[in-house]
Amino acid sequence: MNLESPKVSVEKSAQELFDLLTDMKNFEKLMPENIAKFEVIGEDSFLFGLKGMPEIQLKLKEKTAPNKIVFGAASDKVPFTLITNIESVATNSCNVKLDFEGSFNPMMAMMVKGPIGKFIETLATNMPKL
Repeated sequence: MNLESPKVSVEKSAQELFDLLTDMKNFEKLMPENIAKFEVIGEDSFLFGLKGMPEIQLKLKEKTAPNKIVFGAASDKVPFTLITNIESVATNSCNVKLDFEGSFNPMMAMMVKGPIGKFIETLATNMPKL
């Protein structure tokens, strides 16, 4: 299952946004309003829970400054990656888009497609708040 967020324009340099997104504590500012739990676990991972959904731990898997950051699920129970693509537009402006790639059975995919789509859209639209 692959989902994409809308492309969002951010008034920061690509490097500045990259630095903000590789600091786990900044993700709390991106979370939707229905967040039930957020906890930084280490330099490269954080745990979050949304009301009505199981808690998920995201771990930084790969980063290529200043254009790409890949997070993956820390648990093999729900295998997925969340890829942040940052595109420089000008000195103090960039575009960002999130790509979600998950391996779910058809029943699970049907159940999580809506909530995950809304979640990554919220993360992307909150990027200018950083």
